[in-house]
Amino acid sequence: MTDAFTLLDDASLEGRNTFRVPARAALLADVNRADGFAELFRYPVFEAGNPLVLGGGSNLLFAGDWPGPVLSIRADDIRIVEDDGDSALVRAEAGVEWNDLVGWTLARDLPGLENLALIPGTVGAAPIQNIGAYGVEVREFVETVEAWDREAGAMRRIDAVDCDFGYRDSRFKRERDRWIVFAVEFRFPKQRELRLDYAGITDELQRMGIEQPTHRKVAEAVSRVRTAKLPNPTVLGNAGSFFKNPVLSRAQAEALLAEHPELPNYATGDEATRKLSAAWLIERGGWRGRRIGDAGVSEQHALVLVNHGRASGAQILDLAQQVARDVKQRFGVELEPEPRIIGGDWPGADRSA
Repeated sequence: MTDAFTLLDDASLEGRNTFRVPARAALLADVNRADGFAELFRYPVFEAGNPLVLGGGSNLLFAGDWPGPVLSIRADDIRIVEDDGDSALVRAEAGVEWNDLVGWTLARDLPGLENLALIPGTVGAAPIQNIGAYGVEVREFVETVEAWDREAGAMRRIDAVDCDFGYRDSRFKRERDRWIVFAVEFRFPKQRELRLDYAGITDELQRMGIEQPTHRKVAEAVSRVRTAKLPNPTVLGNAGSFFKNPVLSRAQAEALLAEHPELPNYATGDEATRKLSAAWLIERGGWRGRRIGDAGVSEQHALVLVNHGRASGAQILDLAQQVARDVKQRFGVELEPEPRIIGGDWPGADRSA
C-alpha cells in the first residue's frame, strides 16, 4: 500500500454514482497523486485488465456490476500556473468538483464558466464529455489535458487541438480504454462578454432585479434556473440530462418542423444540420412525471430520469429504452443517452471489464 493510491476489494459503488443505484466492483483504486499510475499499473489486474475510470459518478448508469477493477481520481488541487495580465492559465486536478472550480475562478475574477455553473461531476469528466450549457462548452477554455496513456504507460500532455472535441464528445470519450484524465489546464480571459442568449438566464436575472449583470450574477442566475428545473441528485438520484438533443440533417428537421412548427430547434454551427429539443419530443409522449416502480421521469424536466428510492440501474435503463422507442415511433427520431451505461443492452454499453 502507498499514499499515492489506496485499494479496496469487492467495493460498493452505490455511494459513488449520482443515480444511487446498487453496484459493486471487484477492486477499487483511489488515486491521490499522478505518480500513482506507474505503480498501480504494475499490478497484473490493472495492467492486463480494462479498469473503469470513475469520477463523481454523475454521467453514468450502472445497469449491472463492474466485474473488473475501478479507478477513481481523488487529487483535487487548483492553482494558477501563469498570469500574463490579459489571461490566466489555471490547472485543476481531476478530482475537483466542477462547481467548485466555477466558484474558484469567478472569485478570482476569471470569467467564462458562469454559464456552466452547478453542472454535477468532476473536472476530470469535463473534457471527456465536453460539458456544455446555455450556449457555452468547456472546450472554449481547455488549453491542455494531462492524461495517463495506458498504451504508452506514461503521462501525456494533449493540446486542445488534439482533443478532437465535438458536441458532448471528445477523443477521450471515443478512446476511453486508452486515456485517464488526471488534470486539465484552462485558459481564462480577464475580460469576456456575457453570454445571455438563452431566455431562461435573462428572465431569471430580471426576477433577481439585476439590470447590469456581472459574471458572478450570471452564475447565480444559472444556478437558480438549474435548481428550479433539475432535481438535486443528493435528494433524488439522477444523472442530469439523460438524453442528448438530437442533431438532424436540415432536410429531416424541416420536414419534422412542417408537421410540428412549435418544436424548439437550434443552430449547430453547421448549416446542413439542426438540433432539436429532446425534452419537447419526450413531453409530447406524456412521459414527464411518469413513474414505473421507483424508476421515473422527473416532473421538473423531461430529460431527467430519476431514482425514487430503490430502483435498480437495469430498471432505469428499461424506462429510458421505453422513452426512446416511443419517440422513435412518434417522430422517427433516434434518441441517444448522454450518460455512459455500464451493462444493459443499449448500443455502446459496457458489459465487461
